[in-house]
Amino acid sequence: MARLIRFNKPFDVLPQFTDRGSADSPRATLSDWIDVPGVYPAGRLDRDSEGLMLLTDQGRLQSWISDPKHKMAKTYWVQVEGTPDAASLRALAEGVELKDGLTRPAKARLIDQPDGLWARTPPIRVRKSIPDSWIALTLTEGRNRQVRRMTAAVGHPTLRLIRAAIGAWTLEGLPSGTWEDLEPPRIPGPPRPKPAPNRQAIARRKARHASGSSKPQAKGDANATVTGSAKPACAPNSPPSSPTQKTRRAKSADPRKARSPKKPRKI
Repeated sequence: MARLIRFNKPFDVLPQFTDRGSADSPRATLSDWIDVPGVYPAGRLDRDSEGLMLLTDQGRLQSWISDPKHKMAKTYWVQVEGTPDAASLRALAEGVELKDGLTRPAKARLIDQPDGLWARTPPIRVRKSIPDSWIALTLTEGRNRQVRRMTAAVGHPTLRLIRAAIGAWTLEGLPSGTWEDLEPPRIPGPPRPKPAPNRQAIARRKARHASGSSKPQAKGDANATVTGSAKPACAPNSPPSSPTQKTRRAKSADPRKARSPKKPRKI
């Protein structure tokens, strides 16, 4: 049975189990928090971002969660500089023109600071002269550092980024740095194709069948084959034919064997 885990990733943790960077100063990875063999992240979450990650040991489930073609919605709590106005929120929702193209339509709204929010280590950079605010942003795509680029494009740089939900899964009741098992969902879509038939085995069966039917029947089995079967009976009102009549019928039935009239001899 597939295994599915939700994890609240802290800030400054790589979204992978190994660090291929410098060996002198290894960075924190998922292996520092999750000691479960055989599971892998279903999607990424930047090192400087926090929040929900899903991990599984089933490739099909991993693809269904992370592949952008399935358009699974992801919701982020974003702390930004300043207070976005209605025009900025509308631009985030309708699409922002980035270097890699226009973003898909999204959902964007102002929210209060989320309840039960944990302190970040290190804390964000705060400027007294510039206020900050929180927005909830829901996307159905996952470009590289997309949320940060979108908020910067509308004039409100991101200060803190927390992923709050992936599809129906949320951070609710999960403290930072902890994980728990979830019940794996039923993946929608057509079932897996049935395995191809064993053509070699089918060919061998056909060959055995063909060789068995082509063998000549033994003489001793000739009577056994017709045992119990009766000869076709004559009609009840017609007398049986004599051997002489049968011979005459056979000869007359074949026109090629009919005798031609003798030519008269010349005198």
